[in-house]
Amino acid sequence: MSELPGFIAIETGDEEGLPLSVAWSLPDGRIKHTLIQPDDSWIAESDHVTNEYSAEELESFGVSPLDVIRELETDYFNETLYTSGSGEDELALARLFDTYGIDPFVELAPAESLYPNLHGAEWQHQRRQVFDQLGLEPMRPEDEVSAMLALHQRLTGDDTD
Repeated sequence: MSELPGFIAIETGDEEGLPLSVAWSLPDGRIKHTLIQPDDSWIAESDHVTNEYSAEELESFGVSPLDVIRELETDYFNETLYTSGSGEDELALARLFDTYGIDPFVELAPAESLYPNLHGAEWQHQRRQVFDQLGLEPMRPEDEVSAMLALHQRLTGDDTD
């Protein structure tokens, strides 16, 4: 049984880089997912941070940004995590760490870089096919991570179960 690469996706709000929820995979293929409580410095007077979540929902059902950082540190200290390459993940992750003045201890890289023989546009095309085939929703972190895991397993023949 080989270890899978770590994939991460962060849902962001209306304000650029506002982290709302995060999901990442573990080396065995399991996925962690949680809503993120907004730090007071992240939200203006507005009670509504996106069309999907209110500040009250995030506060009630989310975990603190510091707890997200601690959990990520436990799973992936000084490692590279792979994203779908939207750029939003990097902004949101930076915001999490900046809130506490912590230097990021993970590096993000585009998932397509794992497949040097596959052109980036082809990786995106196959990713969209996985979303369609599995009935997943783009922009939902847990679905983004599920799609990247499924595509990795398809491209490498690595079925870690």
